[in-house]
Amino acid sequence: MNNQPRLDKYKQEIADLYTRRSQTYDNSDWHLQIARRLVEYGQVSSGQQVLDIATGTGHVAIAAAQIVGSEGRVIGIDISAGMLDVARNKALELNLNNTEFLLADAENLDFPGNSCDRIFCSSAFIWMSDLHAALTHWHTFLKPGGIIGIHAFADTAFVGGVVTQKVAEKYGISFNMSKPTGTVEKCHRLLEQAGFEEIEIKIEQDGSYISLEKAKAMWAGNSHPAPGQYPPPLSTLSNEQLAQAKAEFEAELEALQTEQGIWNDITTFYVFGQK
Repeated sequence: MNNQPRLDKYKQEIADLYTRRSQTYDNSDWHLQIARRLVEYGQVSSGQQVLDIATGTGHVAIAAAQIVGSEGRVIGIDISAGMLDVARNKALELNLNNTEFLLADAENLDFPGNSCDRIFCSSAFIWMSDLHAALTHWHTFLKPGGIIGIHAFADTAFVGGVVTQKVAEKYGISFNMSKPTGTVEKCHRLLEQAGFEEIEIKIEQDGSYISLEKAKAMWAGNSHPAPGQYPPPLSTLSNEQLAQAKAEFEAELEALQTEQGIWNDITTFYVFGQK
């Protein structure tokens, strides 16, 4: 496998973003919690071969490695060198000898066909350039009867994104955000069209109240990468329009504020399909 994947501008910006986040990514337990749940629901067992796509700091890979044991193997891939460095250090500290982390583009892999018992993609599926093509590509790596498990998020999830979409529409701009996977029906259709069977989707309601300040920090701006879209949608606005849009974004959030804060929904779909 190519040690230095060729990334287009969209993917390079994502890689740079997550490398910048790598040293603080594990400060929140949320990613770890949903990663472990994905592995649990994915029925990982001893001796299996597991591919963890967009492994990040290795939450899924490490959880799976501790289950598959010495007879199994886990490979975690990511386009962010910084995230992989953190993952490798964590695996080293845990003396995991059945885990390997590779710098690779999830949409351009050259693994052998029919080689994986499980494929996971935690918290990152929405970042793929082409969701259907990615799923179809990954389908080839699964053994017959193998299972894929991904996270998807409801179209109501993440208040910053929801409000950004609302404001952007006033300027004739469409943000994808979680729309492509925003309903159970959309998730089911994506897996079905990629050739998966026995599709099962578990829905878990999640979320918390956050401060107005934290909500305002979710403003996408005109340079932050947008899932599945390049260049960032708001980059078409003039500086004056962008400033006005940001003011409208903050006003919308202020209207949502309660004594407890602003509710940040994170309804999560655990989506599974079998080859």
